[in-house]
Amino acid sequence: MAAPLILLTNDDGIDAEGLRALEAVMPPAAEVHVVAPLRPMSQCGHRITTDAPLPVATRDSRHHAVDGTPADCVRLALTHLLPRRPDWVFSGINHGGNLGADIYVSGTVAAVREAAYLGVRGIAFSHYKRKALVFDWDWAASCAQIVLEELMALGLEEGEHWNVNLPHLELTEAEVLPDRLRCPPSRRSLPVSFKALESGDGEGRHYVYDGVYADREREAGSDIDVCFGGRIAISKLCL
Repeated sequence: MAAPLILLTNDDGIDAEGLRALEAVMPPAAEVHVVAPLRPMSQCGHRITTDAPLPVATRDSRHHAVDGTPADCVRLALTHLLPRRPDWVFSGINHGGNLGADIYVSGTVAAVREAAYLGVRGIAFSHYKRKALVFDWDWAASCAQIVLEELMALGLEEGEHWNVNLPHLELTEAEVLPDRLRCPPSRRSLPVSFKALESGDGEGRHYVYDGVYADREREAGSDIDVCFGGRIAISKLCL
């Protein structure tokens, strides 16, 4: 029996620390291929490229950098770059949360959504960011490894995929892996706030988004509530 084939991608770019952390904890028996954006493509959503070439830089036989979006990466991987159809697509670990309404603007989640459209199971991993703290990618990788082992053992119906968000804990809290909880995505809006500034050219104003991510409404039992409360939020999504 052939080893399971896993495709890794992200929206922070092929050189992102979160992607390296996820690659480091892939199942030992798996054949792992990385097809990821050449540069950061955060918040690009499910954008795809159909009106321009998609340059691909091959770093080695299993690592390809695509000058395109995460969804582009999955499409190219499945149609041209992989030796066969993957068993799983993993996306992340994103440098920031993808909770509730984020799901629809997230390139990280769009990658596994595209995989689901193409009939391949997928898990998106993201790491909520608290401004006062730095990321501990070794800890994040340990969390992701536990979660992916659990989720890979479960079945998924056609069109379903997973969205996982890691909390951002103090160093003393991170000595123990946090609890994991299945939860629905929040339906509440992101903080919608803009600051109006003079454009400087006498032509009017321009507006700068100044909403505070951490001020989001913590709808009880939602992925935001779970993740902001220090637990790993796991949501099953469906097309």
